[in-house]
Amino acid sequence: MFGGTLARIAWTLVPVLTLGFLAPLPFVVAAVKRVVAWWLALTYIVNTIVVMAVVMLTPDGTSLPGLLVIVLMITAATHTALLDNANVTIGK
Repeated sequence: MFGGTLARIAWTLVPVLTLGFLAPLPFVVAAVKRVVAWWLALTYIVNTIVVMAVVMLTPDGTSLPGLLVIVLMITAATHTALLDNANVTIGK
């Protein structure tokens, strides 16, 4: 999926730099390129919507929204970095 090391780094940073808002983007692009299955992209879309809804609906002073955003960012960045790995077969 990636054109080189710089592209891999750029795509991996997308979920982190956007604070999780664009976490599904690398997986939608990968699904269009047929690198991963569509259910993986849809899973990230649903998870991002749920996390952002929890962030908006949770009262101030709670650490749950921040934790969910951090987990989403780390998970999406890690999975994006592994998109071209031949040893990973889940979702392909």
